[in-house]
Amino acid sequence: CYIRRGCNFKIMLDLKNLRDNFDDIKKMLSSRGYNLDEDSFKSLDKKRKVLQVSVEDLQADRKKLSSEFGKLKASGESVNELKTIIDETNTKLDQNDKKLQSILKDLNNLLLDIPNIPDQSVPNGKDENDNVVIKKYGSITSKNTSDHLQITDDIDTDVAAKIAGSRFSILKGELPKLQRALISFMIDNAVKNGYEEYYVPFMANTDSLIGTGQLPKFEEDLFKANENLYLIPTAEVPLTNLFRDEFVNEDDLPIKVTSHTPCFRSEAGSYGKDTRGLIRQHQFEKIELVQLTKPENSMTCLDNLLSNACEILDLLELPYQVIELCTGDLGFSSAKTFDIEVWMPSQNKYREISSCSNFTDFQARRANIKYKTKDGNHFVHTINGSGLAVGRCLIALIENNYDGSDIIKIPSCLEKYFGSDQIKIN
Repeated sequence: CYIRRGCNFKIMLDLKNLRDNFDDIKKMLSSRGYNLDEDSFKSLDKKRKVLQVSVEDLQADRKKLSSEFGKLKASGESVNELKTIIDETNTKLDQNDKKLQSILKDLNNLLLDIPNIPDQSVPNGKDENDNVVIKKYGSITSKNTSDHLQITDDIDTDVAAKIAGSRFSILKGELPKLQRALISFMIDNAVKNGYEEYYVPFMANTDSLIGTGQLPKFEEDLFKANENLYLIPTAEVPLTNLFRDEFVNEDDLPIKVTSHTPCFRSEAGSYGKDTRGLIRQHQFEKIELVQLTKPENSMTCLDNLLSNACEILDLLELPYQVIELCTGDLGFSSAKTFDIEVWMPSQNKYREISSCSNFTDFQARRANIKYKTKDGNHFVHTINGSGLAVGRCLIALIENNYDGSDIIKIPSCLEKYFGSDQIKIN
């Protein structure tokens, strides 16, 4: 697609694939509840093609006329008539170029709204009720029915509300130490599994959030600092954008990176849901796992990342299940997703603690992340997931390891980080 030098527009999907396989892509997108606007796309694409041809022809004409102008002037002949033709060509070129940029902007806005195409292996379904449980791990042994706020007084949401508002919390006593222990344990485990640790900004600009798919569609879910800066909803954003507009070395793939960050989400549309305790907060801690890989290896890398996230719960000895999301429940940028859900005794059900997704080339096209081979340039595939969400992990530890009286048992894998095998709460 024609992009003028210095123009900020990027075409976010494979236009050739969309043109050649429109009906198939429309059908696949409809399985996830998205209606691809055929009339708008084909109308804009047709206008783009006509204007692109016109602009390129006018550029060729101008180049030829400029050459003739130079020769005439050098020979001493009159250039007045030719100069008029050149001026007219420049005016028409400028007009058509502006029209083309306007069409490109409209086309790009349309494409930015289109979610990723589900992988053919994803089970078909309308919503979360059609998700498929892949496996269950660990035994549910806790008889506890008290939630984390009832078990310990060291989680204070009232004072947090005074300071910042609802959906914030304060940890005190031994709990900040336990949270730090979890973070260090998770990061160390990621590094052991081959991820390079990064410390990244907790804010990101518009281009970064467009690159990973949060903008423009989900702006209401973000906390906005100014016209071009937002608090990050996940470390996926800065970690992926480390490589934006870059060619990565083919021999370095897969690239595996990780970071611990706070995450900030407005939770727009979730009012009334999970208002008690640490389940759904505006600010929470998370360790993110991100991989960049070749397309032919991306599903293998997804399995690898999933196993890395599951390993945390295995070592913490917490019961959990893995589910595969159906087409209707996939996230906007994802082509295939596995959720990990940890057992929450007080709720008598599993709750999501990690979402591990293969975005294929969806983010790489938006962020322009490529690698070179002898056959040409290629977009990488990106994979990411939480390893894990710290707050929900903290809840699961408290509720599953509470003895019903006055002790919360600390898993053996955390003892060297925490310095004890238990927390006394009375």
